[in-house]
Amino acid sequence: MRVIFILTCLILISKTANSQKYFTKSGAIEFEASVPSFEEVNATNKTVTAIMNVETGELAALALVKAFRFKIALMEEHFNENYAESSKFPKTTLKGVIQNFKLNELTKNRKQFYIEGEISFHGKTKKVLIESYISLDNSQIIISSEFILNPEDFDIELAKVVRNKVADEVIVSTNFIMALKK
Repeated sequence: MRVIFILTCLILISKTANSQKYFTKSGAIEFEASVPSFEEVNATNKTVTAIMNVETGELAALALVKAFRFKIALMEEHFNENYAESSKFPKTTLKGVIQNFKLNELTKNRKQFYIEGEISFHGKTKKVLIESYISLDNSQIIISSEFILNPEDFDIELAKVVRNKVADEVIVSTNFIMALKK
């Protein structure tokens, strides 16, 4: 599945044969949906694949849903079986374009950009505009973002038992450290 996605991304992102691409297989996505006075609802996936065409600003990322890790194993099981339905919807993706991106303007200092695109999760796709910070350090492009998603945008219904224990707005953080693909 991951190989098919990477090949698809390479085909979609490739507009010219000589275009430079940056790539990672160890990107990170974390989400936080905790509410005060209840158990922490937080998970991290550190095996996110992302690829970027620096000539066009196109960016694509893929995370396997079952790779999100929670502190509590039972919470992870409930997330995969009851909410994300990861057997039915095994991946989440981001496809977009970094607006006004110019590689030659990057430095070690983080610069603000916006990624305009779509996030797909749980069989639903949502258009997004994500504020991101991008820098260039030791020939690596570092892209970090923090944004909010709502479970109902992806048709995720929370059981009455847990509805008050999970935030209405989920804070999503991403961090991709990407190297030039050779």
